[in-house]
Amino acid sequence: MAAISDYALLGDCQGAALVSSDGSVDWWCPPRFDAPSVFARLLGTAGGYWTIRPSGPYTTTRQYVDGTMVLRTDFHSQDGVLRLTDALSLGFGERGHGIGFTSPHVLLRQVEVVAGTVDVVVEIAARPEYGLITPTVAETPVGIEISGGADRLVLTSDRELTLDGPTVTGRFALDQGESAVFALHHRRSADPQIVPLDGRAALRETIAGWQSWEQLHQSYHGPYRAQVRRSALVLQALTYQPTGAVIAAATTSLPEKVGGVANWDYRFAWLRDGSFTLKALWVAACPDEARRFFDWLAASVGSVHPEEHLPIMFGAGGERDLTEHTMPHLEGYRASQPVRVGNDAWRQKQLDVPGEVLECAWVLRDQVTDLSPAVAGLLRSLADRAADTWRQPDAGVWEGRDGERHYLTSKMMCWVALDRAVKLASALDAAEQVPRWSKARDELRAAILNEGWHASSEAFTGAFGSDHLDAGVLGMPLLGFLPGDDDRVLATVRAIERDLSRDGLVQRWTGSGDEGAFVACSYWLAEALALGGQLDAAKQIFDSVTSRMNDVGLLSEEIDRRDGSQIGNFPQALSHISLINAAWVIDQVETERRPSSRTA
Repeated sequence: MAAISDYALLGDCQGAALVSSDGSVDWWCPPRFDAPSVFARLLGTAGGYWTIRPSGPYTTTRQYVDGTMVLRTDFHSQDGVLRLTDALSLGFGERGHGIGFTSPHVLLRQVEVVAGTVDVVVEIAARPEYGLITPTVAETPVGIEISGGADRLVLTSDRELTLDGPTVTGRFALDQGESAVFALHHRRSADPQIVPLDGRAALRETIAGWQSWEQLHQSYHGPYRAQVRRSALVLQALTYQPTGAVIAAATTSLPEKVGGVANWDYRFAWLRDGSFTLKALWVAACPDEARRFFDWLAASVGSVHPEEHLPIMFGAGGERDLTEHTMPHLEGYRASQPVRVGNDAWRQKQLDVPGEVLECAWVLRDQVTDLSPAVAGLLRSLADRAADTWRQPDAGVWEGRDGERHYLTSKMMCWVALDRAVKLASALDAAEQVPRWSKARDELRAAILNEGWHASSEAFTGAFGSDHLDAGVLGMPLLGFLPGDDDRVLATVRAIERDLSRDGLVQRWTGSGDEGAFVACSYWLAEALALGGQLDAAKQIFDSVTSRMNDVGLLSEEIDRRDGSQIGNFPQALSHISLINAAWVIDQVETERRPSSRTA
């Protein structure tokens, strides 16, 4: 089984596919991110795949077409060079901010020989519903129809293919300058008749659509610009365009530890990541994406009764019930079981959510002067909730399933909720609530400073009364709870560097054993160092983490500190979000240090 970092992401702003460097699509869940897969060999041999490759030995190099999520893989064999171009089709004519709204759910694959003569092998083994279904395959006037359960696939090609039971195969030679194109169309069984795309035209349109979006988002000119640009494209690819939700990752059940059981479904949108997401969209995309994300967030939360459970995450369409179940017929990535679909964390109580939403409103404060009465009412109710609940324990932002505690990060986000609500009081039409919110904010701040600080550890720790460090408290300077050069913040940063960090790779908490380093936490450390005036150290951390990107610039959730491999769900939005935000902070600190900026 290929390494996680061996995959590249294809996206159409509604769903995602992963293709390995040897030309195998081992993951595709049309028509949207959290739908059942039709290819899932990533998680087990029964899951299905689609391979295109030369018949003999080869080596590969690959890269994205500049400014796109369209992948080019060059196979170098003794007979010549075969170029494979892969994409999920965007809608015809879609440009700029309009890409992804009419994506037709078609996987495009084109091969062309750029040198020599190459014998090409094609094998398509679609296995719908995570491999639970072995489909029927038949020739039709439209193309090869692959049907099973609720899924209907139609494969069109300009090359002759063979039906081998439920598998489609092909083998043909191409000379230099010749090409072949394949288009695999997905529909639900009740949908209208498929009208096949012109594969070559669809590929050209998809490249043009992505490049038109990228051309609108060139405002970031700071350090690490290439990595920020690629991360912005990844975030757009992980955006479910019909609603504006940003999905946490393209996959489910890729393990946080190979062979372990911490295998979660991340194909949903978390409010926990909301403020970080919005800031990254602001930096690397533009206010349109940031405002749209905020609108989705506010609409998904809706009106919440004070006694009602406040959701922490949603499906791509805004669904709340994400009940988890396992898929025992799949052995999991490198025998990492169970394979999970759904995520029961949606049931948890996490006190940070009001802070996430109000921080988003604060970042967009120049654009939210026209808040609707419903959204203003929601933000007021969230501030009230923070004032009423901050003394309670919760599951924490890391979604522990071993009981509730008084997590410092949750308390800090309650403080953020109250602080931002006070500052936004005019826009919220909330002058009467300000005294109550201010009082609760000040009491909460005092509690965090007194009960969150652990004298013997010389650090703010993960929970009140605990001596365990938690990299989440790096959010203190990032969110303005304390300045980056505060002595207590500097001491906490030193403790995290000493006990949780190795080679710039930061684990989430004390006692996490051989769990991988969390990529986002590593970038948070870089931000905290920069805000504390340690710019060279911040850059060193940033460079160390970023060097773990794969060959096409993608990051997973974690890095295995034993061998440097990428682990966890992939690609991880929060990893790319944190890269963007850390690059921006480093740029801001550098700018402030320049003599011209101080005297201007």
